Amino acid sequence: MRVVIAEDAAMMREGLVRLLTDRGFEVSAAVADADALRAAITETAPDVAIVDIRMPPTHTDEGLRAAIDIRRDHPGVGVLVFSQYVETRYATRLLADQPAGVGYLLKERVADVADFVDALTRVASGGTALDPEVVGHLMRAGQRTAGLTPRETEVLSLMAEGRSNAGIAAALFITPGVVEKHVAAIFGKLGLPSSDTDNRRVLAVLRHISG
Repeated sequence: MRVVIAEDAAMMREGLVRLLTDRGFEVSAAVADADALRAAITETAPDVAIVDIRMPPTHTDEGLRAAIDIRRDHPGVGVLVFSQYVETRYATRLLADQPAGVGYLLKERVADVADFVDALTRVASGGTALDPEVVGHLMRAGQRTAGLTPRETEVLSLMAEGRSNAGIAAALFITPGVVEKHVAAIFGKLGLPSSDTDNRRVLAVLRHISG
């Protein structure tokens, strides 16, 4: 699997290169700014890009805006945003345009390398990988969860993370049958058709979050 890394912090960038290379990934480029990222995507045609948000020259949202451009111009390239920050405005646009093949993880909350590699692989394959805290920020920013109970909001966040009913049950220490009832209630309140396909469930929730 071919990966492009865009990270302006040299130590983090080189660490990601070593981590992924050791696990069999081919890092086709490792760059420090958004313009170099766009060029690397065009030149190397990777399967997935790991993108920090704040990069030169302004260190605000260059990476996330580049991620939106990549998904528009190279829809076959997955994008995993990997940052310390949650930027809701551009994150909402990124998810609204093409939520398949997109991930958003927070650096300080990734405690297991295997989980990070799994998320990267999932995004490269057209799946979704979202940190629950990111989902929470998006839901609060969009104020789209009115009418949901606190438990239903927890279930919705785990659905958007990509978990199955069994995975949600394990995380919340409830039975799969109770999860099914919560999922049905969520879809009913949000006016979304239920589906047995987890990926479709995630995409429906993401579309709802993004308005």
